[in-house]
Amino acid sequence: QVQLVESGGGLVQPGGSLRLSCAASGFTFRLYSMGWFRQAPGKERELVARLGSGLKYYGDSVKGRFTASRDNPKNTVYLQMNSLKPEDTAVYYCAAQRIGVANYAYWGQGTQVTVSS
Repeated sequence: QVQLVESGGGLVQPGGSLRLSCAASGFTFRLYSMGWFRQAPGKERELVARLGSGLKYYGDSVKGRFTASRDNPKNTVYLQMNSLKPEDTAVYYCAAQRIGVANYAYWGQGTQVTVSS
């Protein structure tokens, strides 16, 4: 049974940091690109970061502040978020995309990140 379980969300003040984790199971992790998405109330889902085959992508709104990484032996992907802003407030999701396939096949349940003073 495939599972993606995010953790690490919470309430943080502007300028603060959080590290999100996403633990994967039930599929061959190393064969998948991993993405971090977020969705704020009333807004469309946004791709924040993507870890492909040695390639990393970051959305313009998070470049220089967020860093994605993965630990294949642990089947885990991370999102280090620094210099957080109120506009980063959203539910953050991780997702898995089979290399060579367009769609993301698996999604986590999401973790809430709230940036507020």
